[in-house]
Amino acid sequence: MESIKIGVIREGKVPPDKRVPLTPKQCKDLETRYSGVEIIVQPSPIRAYSDQSYLDKGITMNEDLTSCDLIIGVKEVNIKDLIPNKKFMFFSHTYKKQPYNRELLNAILEKNIQLIDYEVLKDKTGKRIIGFGRYAGIVGCYNGFLAFGLKHNLYSLKAANKCANRKEVEEELKKVVFNKNTKVILSGFGRVGHGAREILDHLPIKEVSPREFLENDFEEAVFSHLELEDYYARKSDGGFNKTEFYSSPELYQSTFSKYLTHADMYIPCHYWSDKADFIFTRNDLKNENVKLSVVADISCDIDGPVASTLRPSKIADPIYGYNPKTESEDDFMKEGVIAVMAVDNLPCELPLDASVDFGNELLKEVFPLMLLDDKDGIIARGSETTLSGELSEYFSYLDQYILGKE
Repeated sequence: MESIKIGVIREGKVPPDKRVPLTPKQCKDLETRYSGVEIIVQPSPIRAYSDQSYLDKGITMNEDLTSCDLIIGVKEVNIKDLIPNKKFMFFSHTYKKQPYNRELLNAILEKNIQLIDYEVLKDKTGKRIIGFGRYAGIVGCYNGFLAFGLKHNLYSLKAANKCANRKEVEEELKKVVFNKNTKVILSGFGRVGHGAREILDHLPIKEVSPREFLENDFEEAVFSHLELEDYYARKSDGGFNKTEFYSSPELYQSTFSKYLTHADMYIPCHYWSDKADFIFTRNDLKNENVKLSVVADISCDIDGPVASTLRPSKIADPIYGYNPKTESEDDFMKEGVIAVMAVDNLPCELPLDASVDFGNELLKEVFPLMLLDDKDGIIARGSETTLSGELSEYFSYLDQYILGKE
């Protein structure tokens, strides 16, 4: 392979993000695995991994990344830090036409930068090959049980971002206790849902089927992990076909309200299409028999399918209350008010562990495509722009967005 210089850029977003795309060990592993690769790391005072930890692995540290062919980061790169005629790889948050990043995408085009966006790197079946979803699930589920302990005065957990690492998080979980017949619902089976399951595995809680969940009382805490057919049904006949649901979700209606009178806590980890029926509505929550008291909304679709999620919350203040009677925010400790955890940057709370997990995926799934063989054109299909200063053919639909017309 030809020699290539890869730069690890300093994160510039505010508030600061301590995560890294590659840890010091992963940088060294990448250089060792591919003889033509040299990595240059830009100094940073905020990373979870210190500058010295990179130097200790023999990684070059340099403020100037202009000699690099590819520059990688985690979050959006500040416009002033973009280097013309380079390849950049980061989460740009532009492919959904997010208005707050239109200026960034235009700057990328003006500077003839090829933007490779992690969020749209997908295999030939359309499945994403990299992301922080697993740690969103892990931290979000932990935060949900932190909220549950506070809401019901059962126990007190240390905030995830105050824990040194995941090991300490797991130690904290030993404090969790439940009243008998506590019932928890989980939805979503992707990276996020499986990450949440990792937390449940550390708790004194038993898995039961959706039917058992609805029909039985228990002497212990239980949870049920819902498949789509457990809470959506075809409008015409009550049936369900997963392929049809994905292609035509508007043909289906939510049946989730039946769980609201049994579940104490709901952990949404699903992907939701805006063509699909809301999972539960504000009117559903007005039912006087609703038992739901905590929602750990890891999916965090604002004012959407989970009616209690009014806004994203912040790491420093992760919980707010939703009052079903007033349909507005309230003190989450009040009787009848639902405690909502809706932090939208969850992996930032465990930056060391989340970075290791993400870097491992980069090494396994992405760099072999970039450095060796990409027969399925995954990198091309994940590139929003080209080195010619144009939208790639796969993202031509953004043409009106960059003009400010959408």
